Amino acid sequence: MKKIIIAIDGFSSTGKSTVAKQLAKKLNYIYVDTGAMYRAVTYFALENGFIDEAAFKEEELTKRLDDISITFKFNDALGFAEVYLNGKNIEADIRTLRVSKYVSPVATLSAVRRKLVEQQQLMGKDKGIVMDGRDIATVVFPEAELKVFMTASAETRAKRRYKELIDRGHNLSYDDVLENVTTRDRIDSTREDSPLIKADDAIEIDNSDLTIEAQLERLTELAEQLISA
Repeated sequence: MKKIIIAIDGFSSTGKSTVAKQLAKKLNYIYVDTGAMYRAVTYFALENGFIDEAAFKEEELTKRLDDISITFKFNDALGFAEVYLNGKNIEADIRTLRVSKYVSPVATLSAVRRKLVEQQQLMGKDKGIVMDGRDIATVVFPEAELKVFMTASAETRAKRRYKELIDRGHNLSYDDVLENVTTRDRIDSTREDSPLIKADDAIEIDNSDLTIEAQLERLTELAEQLISA
């Protein structure tokens, strides 16, 4: 059976990873959460004192990029792959508002993007992959057979993210989450290197009022049409 590359881009908290993960499982494809890779680098920067509210030591982080090894290991009990940084499971650590606050500035660094894009392209060389992020259809895999751009209102995305964080036991306000979402939108869309934009041939899906099931059904239909063509 023919294998394709499925590239899913979009704003933060649009549920890209959730539906991409389910789509990959349904198609028996490899799933790669590139956002988790940028979060892992951000976590490394935070833990090593390279970024905080006072300053971002870009040169120091760049010098240490070769010390960063990011891997994914499938957790049978959870049903998805968890992120490891230099052999340590950091899946829970990277899903905090602390990391969310700094991931966009870290992702603007060209050296960081070059390192991760190279890894991502290697992951997809044999196709049969679903990858989500900010620049998958425009930079990582401009030749992808299926390109999707996910969007939703900032308020809708903030509500989703707020519920997710509260369910995980974090103590924070909805206003803090909304501010984080809108700030990330601005940084992601205006950065010089690989800004978040919709590829010309991408299919846009506004999922503000769509269930995960409806999104999965739509994406499965699009993918199967291309696979069987």
